Amino acid sequence: MPELPEVETVRRVLEHRLSDATINRVDVRCAGLRNPFQRGFASMLKGSRFEGFGRRGKYLLLQMSRTQTWIVHLGMTGMFTVVDRQVAGRPASQRLYEGRHDHVVVKLEDGRCLIYQDPRKFGSMEIVPTSELHHHAAVGRLGPEPIDPTFDDQVLASQLAGRRCSIKAALMNQRIVAGIGNIYAAESLFLARISPRRMASSLVGIHGGPGKRCTRLAAALADVLGRAIAAGGSTLRDFLSPDGISGSFPQSFRVYDREGLVCRRRHCAGIIQRYVQDGRSTFVCPKCQR
Repeated sequence: MPELPEVETVRRVLEHRLSDATINRVDVRCAGLRNPFQRGFASMLKGSRFEGFGRRGKYLLLQMSRTQTWIVHLGMTGMFTVVDRQVAGRPASQRLYEGRHDHVVVKLEDGRCLIYQDPRKFGSMEIVPTSELHHHAAVGRLGPEPIDPTFDDQVLASQLAGRRCSIKAALMNQRIVAGIGNIYAAESLFLARISPRRMASSLVGIHGGPGKRCTRLAAALADVLGRAIAAGGSTLRDFLSPDGISGSFPQSFRVYDREGLVCRRRHCAGIIQRYVQDGRSTFVCPKCQR
């Protein structure tokens, strides 16, 4: 599933390609994705102009004219593609309709198309008044952004205080920290030298301030996510940017998907182990992560 860096990559490409573009027509080719499309979905977008491109956690927030926001969650296999006027010598609209997973096709006034594909239909889309975003059932309840300039060990400590769950589970809880999934939780915990099984509240001092591990983790989150965004995210199976480019961050993996290999930390000869934690694969160096 695309995590914060992958969604941020999509956001940046869409901003570059679609700023001020106006929608001429929207063709919805199925009843819904994870949930049914809201009534009048296509007509609400028709005639709108893209005015802003935001993100909260794993959600794209496409700000449209008419003071509306198009909220998109890519699910596991959702993907946007921006197609120019002509593709392989044929009109873009003709070529796009050949795809059996092309569920939403947005035709722009300048002749281009924005297509949303989702083979497994685990994504979601809805349009809400921009003024009501902070009340949205999902977006309005997200935790702080770990790449926000205001995010630091104090913020992280306040989110972890009293949490009697593993630190990995806490990181993947979108109401505690927004945008982190299995890959970046594993990589950040490795960089911070913290065991994924450690209780989240143990990173908080007795007076509610950050302990040493909390300070290391806050810095690790910013570092790992920043490098992943710069690399265009991680492409394992389904993710490509709207320009069709795969992310290169997997080349930098230090622990994720490295079961049985020697730890890459200098002066550590540990062997990366994999175990199932909360139904997900967890990768850890038992020697240097405590």
